[in-house]
Amino acid sequence: MSSSSLLPPPTCSSRLPPLRTFVGLRRSTPLFQVRERAGAVVGVANGKPGYSLRLGVPALTVFRSHQRAAVIRNEHAQNADFPRNYSKREKKPFPIPVLELRRRAKERMKAAQGKPKRPLPPPKNGMLVRRLIPVAYNVYNARILLINNLRKLMKVVPVKGCKYCSEIHVGSVGHPFRTCRGMSSDQRRGEHDWGSTLAEAVFLPVEAYHLEDRLGKRIPHDQRFAVPRIPALVELCIQAGVDLPEYPTKRRRKPIVKIGRTEFVDADEDDLPEPEPDRFKQALLEELRFDEIIAPSSPEETAALAEETLEAWETVRDGALKLMKGYAVRVCGYCPEVHVGPTGHKARNCGAFKHQQRNGQHGWQAAVLDDLIPPRYVWHMPASGEELQRELKTFYGQAPAVVELCIQGGAKVPEKYKATMRLDIGIPSSLKEAEMVI
Repeated sequence: MSSSSLLPPPTCSSRLPPLRTFVGLRRSTPLFQVRERAGAVVGVANGKPGYSLRLGVPALTVFRSHQRAAVIRNEHAQNADFPRNYSKREKKPFPIPVLELRRRAKERMKAAQGKPKRPLPPPKNGMLVRRLIPVAYNVYNARILLINNLRKLMKVVPVKGCKYCSEIHVGSVGHPFRTCRGMSSDQRRGEHDWGSTLAEAVFLPVEAYHLEDRLGKRIPHDQRFAVPRIPALVELCIQAGVDLPEYPTKRRRKPIVKIGRTEFVDADEDDLPEPEPDRFKQALLEELRFDEIIAPSSPEETAALAEETLEAWETVRDGALKLMKGYAVRVCGYCPEVHVGPTGHKARNCGAFKHQQRNGQHGWQAAVLDDLIPPRYVWHMPASGEELQRELKTFYGQAPAVVELCIQGGAKVPEKYKATMRLDIGIPSSLKEAEMVI
């Protein structure tokens, strides 16, 4: 390559050479890479799930003699986009694409040809997964602890809720953004009418039908009111091994005997001895009554309570994710209905978009963690304590409501939520300063 084709090195002049190798924006994983090419250096900076910028600059401005590439990796993205809000007219995406599911099924069928049939593993054979029983007890107790601590924290850290929609805000004064879509929102020009709220608005209670036999027949439409509905997380813990006297469930001690593709019979358990006490059983916590909830009396006690609440939140989510890998959880692709079990129920109570064409039937698909435990993102208040301004909306971050409540209570910011909270972005002090930002 001739020397005339290279970019001239920068000088002290205010006129900088133009960038001739700008490639634009693309999405990628967190990575910052510097490599040399033919007299020039290419720097690639990626963010997850942000964007990447690829620039070609003169080699003299970075290094001259090094020939090997230097790579700096970052596991956590500096800034990340907010979770996407799907339209009511849009179906939820499958966690695993359908084409990938078909490819895996073909591989399993091809690998099973000419081989004897393997016995069904738990929990498909009706037995419990023994290693997940302690996890189920931990998740159940952590959920009760989380609810009790949230009610205590909300006596110190105020939480506001709109009277006409489901939006909430953690702070003494509600945010000024005009995002209300409730009743008479056009008369208020989208402004929220803030009031007090409960802990159920921060930690959303997702309900599901309770199954006395998780391998039994599907719930028909005419029995939709006869079957009790309980929190879906509690139902998942019950199916994973937690015993609650008020919600009995069938426990098998022998695997089922399949007599057809979908038919089976229970094995004879008369020859088994009396069951021994379960060594995995733990003491269960109970929710406190409203008159038993006492607010923390000092800032140190509030900070300790916030740290305990945040730890319970992480225990619930991490444990529920482990349980969902062993026990199937279904969600409707059109509405928030959740069903804990191998197949969804037959109740025709879906009222989402175009439910008339489906006769109210749900479109069941595999659920993800956010379907079972919605994070409920809210706006993050700056550390300076200033109120949010409508004109500076793009500079503010978001965090799950439980996390934001604990942070304002004195807990340390978890590393995994810093990307969406945008803590490293400077907030302009005025609208004139914000207009100067490129």
